[in-house]
Amino acid sequence: MQNTAAPTPTHCPYCALQCGMNLTPVEGGTVEVSERVDFPVNRGALCGKGRTAPAVLAPGARLTSPLVRSEEGVLVPAGWDEALDRIAGNLARTRARSGADALGVFGGGGLTNEKAYALGKFARVVLGTSQIDYNGRFCMSSAAAAGTKAFGLDRGLPFPLEDIPRTGCVILVGSNPAETMPPSLRYFTELRENGGTLIVVDPRRTRTAEQADLHLAPRPGTDLALALGMLHLVVAEGRVDEEYVEERTSGWEDARAAAMAHWPEYVERITGVSVPELREAVRLFCAPRAAMVLTARGPEQQAKGTDTVGAWINLCLATGRAGRPLSGYGCLTGQGNGQGGREHGQKADQLPGYRKLTDPAARRHVAGVWGVDPDSLPGPGRSAYELLDALGTDIRSLLVMGSNPVVSAPRAAHVEERLRSLDFLAVCDVVLSETAALADVVLPVTQWAEETGTTTNLEGRVLLRRRAITPPEGVRSDLEVLHELAGRLGVEKGFPTEPEEVFDELRRASAGGPADYSGIDYRRLAEENGVFWPCPAPTDEATEAANRHPGTPRLFLDRFATDDGRARFVPVTHRPSAEEPDDEYPVLLTTGRVVAQYQSGAQTRRVDELNAAAPGPFVELHPRLAARLGAAEGDPVAVVSRRGRAVAPARITPGIRPDTVFMPFHWPGEGRANTLTNPALDPTSRMPEFKVCAVRVEAVDAVEAVEAR
Repeated sequence: MQNTAAPTPTHCPYCALQCGMNLTPVEGGTVEVSERVDFPVNRGALCGKGRTAPAVLAPGARLTSPLVRSEEGVLVPAGWDEALDRIAGNLARTRARSGADALGVFGGGGLTNEKAYALGKFARVVLGTSQIDYNGRFCMSSAAAAGTKAFGLDRGLPFPLEDIPRTGCVILVGSNPAETMPPSLRYFTELRENGGTLIVVDPRRTRTAEQADLHLAPRPGTDLALALGMLHLVVAEGRVDEEYVEERTSGWEDARAAAMAHWPEYVERITGVSVPELREAVRLFCAPRAAMVLTARGPEQQAKGTDTVGAWINLCLATGRAGRPLSGYGCLTGQGNGQGGREHGQKADQLPGYRKLTDPAARRHVAGVWGVDPDSLPGPGRSAYELLDALGTDIRSLLVMGSNPVVSAPRAAHVEERLRSLDFLAVCDVVLSETAALADVVLPVTQWAEETGTTTNLEGRVLLRRRAITPPEGVRSDLEVLHELAGRLGVEKGFPTEPEEVFDELRRASAGGPADYSGIDYRRLAEENGVFWPCPAPTDEATEAANRHPGTPRLFLDRFATDDGRARFVPVTHRPSAEEPDDEYPVLLTTGRVVAQYQSGAQTRRVDELNAAAPGPFVELHPRLAARLGAAEGDPVAVVSRRGRAVAPARITPGIRPDTVFMPFHWPGEGRANTLTNPALDPTSRMPEFKVCAVRVEAVDAVEAVEAR
């Protein structure tokens, strides 16, 4: 029988591209994906993750009943009232016994704007705790901090993706979009077809690096020195845009002096990038009238990530490549709602609208929308890793929504121990993740195709995801969960369950803030295929249609978001990574993603097609390192750091530096890469140093190999 249901236009649940797709219901309670060519970001293209996303909607792949831990210590099905009562009762007892800050909340960068907003409000109004943060802290917090310092505002990309093919040169630092967001690769391909050049900075020769005109392969942890070396050459070769620097920036002299201490030969010794390569990169970047620098997790997930991104921004400012058409610095956000997720209150130090929690005016405005006393709002709490590290000591009970830190957090085995030490753990998720498996109560919640809500993609484009099918019986939305818990904890009003009602309140809370959504509504999002923030509401409601703000696809063309409208140079200098190689740990480990899996793999590891393409972890190493170990392709090898040990098959390639190994981080168990990673934190962003730590690599004997399998 042919399905005649009209397809529902919506968006992919995975990365920050938020690709458009059409969904048509099919038998079995799931949907069929088809192209949606009208959405400008992906123009119909989808990667394997997007095409197979409906597989996780199937009843066998996901949770359909609340689970509670029995007296025997196992998770068993339960009714919703029992599960919610148990959560509310434990949270109330912890607060009465140990105070509000003994309660923790950990959110996710995949939550819709409505959920992120409601979760932040729930933590601060219902629980009264300051201890809330989210896994987006691990995504692009360093870029956010550097962008705010330089420009006065953080939005991942200050221009739409469509500008990339029209610029003259792009430096792509620590990003592999060919695997992490494949539909975006067309923008870089079109750039080169149009005569532009692509420079890729990555210690590995990735699929993206293979497309580049110039590939720079620095030693992990030295991106800061590389950017400073390029700025040194810009000055030495007379390539500074003096007029732009004079008219649109401040702080140049100090930044210039810092860069001049990083002469090319010195930078070559630090990075391993030769002086001729440095000079060629500067020439390619400065030759066209317009150019861009785009960063991702490579330079950002370091204990000096904010300074590293700041150095790349300084390069843009010195050459006049920011706040001009087809030029600028941008960050490629990773998680599906990584941008919106940090704008509306689930981050430890922020209120909705990207307001600062420490700003009295911001507190008054948001408290007015929420109907509470500004003095009742707690202050800033711990950052993500610091919050996780405090579990079982200062924080006794934790609510997790949309995150799997057992796999995704740095020093993951330690984080798992901290989770196990809690008095009480509740998890809301669509699947029984490794974190959910440790919980006292697990609540099954709706997924992308079963609910309506908004997300904000890497361009700052606010989008409407539409509900295409009814969720299975026994599954509720996160908004319903927060409504029910708030009521049980004595707050009867203020937590609606309808997403559009939540979004309308979010609009009011964000009004006048840096991320102003007040001029955006669901109707506009449906009609316009998304709206770029900031988008303030018109002041005259009588003529709203004529006066409504068009949104802001391109930021900073007239002025920067600082008090005086000028961009700020921030002087930075190179410093070593928090953990450098030594005799005991002589090799550097860096981590990342592969094309067929996503983040902690909690959902993608349940899709047969994706598992066939990427069945498990591996250790990528250079042939010279493999020869020293006596390891052949596919042999199990152990990677050991000061924090733990991981075992996975060797993948031998000349496309990685001989002093470096790479592991993807999607899997738990023996190959859990984040068992190894270093939680050293950036002093500004509190970003952990995922991208570089000292390790040794060991051959694994046959007995241990069998045990590992």
